[in-house]
Amino acid sequence: MRSSQETGMTRMIATAAALAMAMIAPAQAATVYNTLSGEAPLVIAHRGASGHLPEHTLAAYELAIKMGAQVVEPDLQLTADGVLVAIHDATLTRTTNVAELFEPRNGGYLVSDFTLAEIKTLTALPTRTASTSYPDYTPSMADPFKVPTFQEVMDLVNAHNAATGAQIGIYPESKVPNNPVMNVQIVNEMKANGFDGSAPNSFLQTFSHEGARHLSELQAALGMTNGVAALGYVIKTDDVYGVYDATTAAISSLDELAGFVTGLGVNLGYDLDAGFIAAAHALGLVVHGWTFRPTTLEAAEAQFLPWIAAGMDGFFTDYPDLAVAVLDGLSPAPVPLPAGLPLLAAGVGALVLVRRRR
Repeated sequence: MRSSQETGMTRMIATAAALAMAMIAPAQAATVYNTLSGEAPLVIAHRGASGHLPEHTLAAYELAIKMGAQVVEPDLQLTADGVLVAIHDATLTRTTNVAELFEPRNGGYLVSDFTLAEIKTLTALPTRTASTSYPDYTPSMADPFKVPTFQEVMDLVNAHNAATGAQIGIYPESKVPNNPVMNVQIVNEMKANGFDGSAPNSFLQTFSHEGARHLSELQAALGMTNGVAALGYVIKTDDVYGVYDATTAAISSLDELAGFVTGLGVNLGYDLDAGFIAAAHALGLVVHGWTFRPTTLEAAEAQFLPWIAAGMDGFFTDYPDLAVAVLDGLSPAPVPLPAGLPLLAAGVGALVLVRRRR
């Protein structure tokens, strides 16, 4: 492990102790978070509740919302007839049964080589730990495991918000390579569906930093104020943090990125540490980490609690239920002073003890 990561973990442990001290406050006091806003980190359903159901399906998004996620994340690709669909890969191979129904086109199964009508004949397949069912959950839609359009995702979220008064957000990713035409279409469709920044929790994202600049410019032209996140990998050179842009192999400085984005979506490895989050916060940038994939509550506590202490502003996770459970364990409640003393001594482990004590 890199020395910067070790230093970062030391800082996170110290911060965790401070957070544990805050937890000993009277019950009526709110839990203190080191996020930029001071509020609890966002739970961002990575491809929906993709640890449980086939990724990027309406069923996975709906389940994530029921589990308490504040944001759903659709990756977007364009079909041959110019429709935005929610699918991670540029090809249909990994996540659908396309090979059972169609012969290869141009040597493969690119999303861009198939029309929406053709893609709608496909069935999304479970990946990783997902299956096609989840206990006590019945999808509300007729075809829960079809590849959805971006419009269908927005319709689902808007219907839920209208029915419940919630403010579930969307976090679409414009997939690389940077596609200005797709960027325009994403922004226009979000605007048309009310995702213009007037309500919280919606963002745009892309791995192309030039694409992130373009999305910011498009939003400004339309009077939209959603957050825009540049995705990448944290690199620290001579004690200066930057974010690696995999599309250009360049490293963008935080100062540079702060000129056109409001957030950073970063990999949990490389040089990401509490120092990076503090540096980003100093420039007014939120930090969302990806991807959290714990499969048990104990693993979730071990993964989430150090980053909560470090001030991370949001978690991309395949298991929104576990992220919500960890955060719920940090809700205000009285802790007797004798119990509080060992919490401080235990650092990050203290946060786990606080949750279990409740």
